[in-house]
Amino acid sequence: MPTYPDPVVLYPEVAAEGSLAAALRAVAVRQGLSIPVPVTASSSLHGAVVPATVPHREALEVSASHVERRWFIRGCERDQGLALIEGDTVDLAQVARAAQAWHDGAPLTEIPQAASFVKLTGRFEVPDRDPAGLVESEWRHLRTEAAEVNWPEYHALIEAAYAEPTLRQLYPFTSHWSLRFSTSTRPSLSRGVLVCLHARRGRDYIVTMGYMGQELGETATAEEAVSLAARNLPAELGPVRYGAAEPS
Repeated sequence: MPTYPDPVVLYPEVAAEGSLAAALRAVAVRQGLSIPVPVTASSSLHGAVVPATVPHREALEVSASHVERRWFIRGCERDQGLALIEGDTVDLAQVARAAQAWHDGAPLTEIPQAASFVKLTGRFEVPDRDPAGLVESEWRHLRTEAAEVNWPEYHALIEAAYAEPTLRQLYPFTSHWSLRFSTSTRPSLSRGVLVCLHARRGRDYIVTMGYMGQELGETATAEEAVSLAARNLPAELGPVRYGAAEPS
């Protein structure tokens, strides 16, 4: 079992308040802010949530590292549970400012202005659950992510797939960095589009049917891989629909 530093040593001001939720509330007050952070008997030194006033946002998750003095945030949209903002910092005052902006419903682009450590994931808010909007939001996220990772082949694959109209109209998602597609959005992805594209570092591309299924071919370029994938799409896919969660 790993041995972690004493949280009282890492976060003395949090320990003094009794929980991260209480400490976050206290540091907000000192800045003239007012965040309704729930403080309960189960509140811990390592986690807190900040509710949002807009219905299409989930509560902001705030967590503390067990290894070093650092706080993390994650703000997700309501319908798919996917992150719109995230980030980490050693400054709890900045966390409070980000939490206030999230709670108040500030536009996503304004939250990094309130707290510079906040990173936008590329996704945008789609309050009406419009499938076309969710498709474009997820493509924007994948393109943002691909531009930031040190993997030229993966970046080229995402950009080539987005440039192909028949793929761009589908809902994209990744599994182990392999690009896949669905005719419905999260939370209930469809299984009808089996084609899957894989980028390999410093090498070529592979197109398969299913994540570990039949290999359709290897190509030297991302554009060739995308073309091969497009030729193997099912006929008459139709527009993407909202993937409502199945009843339990």
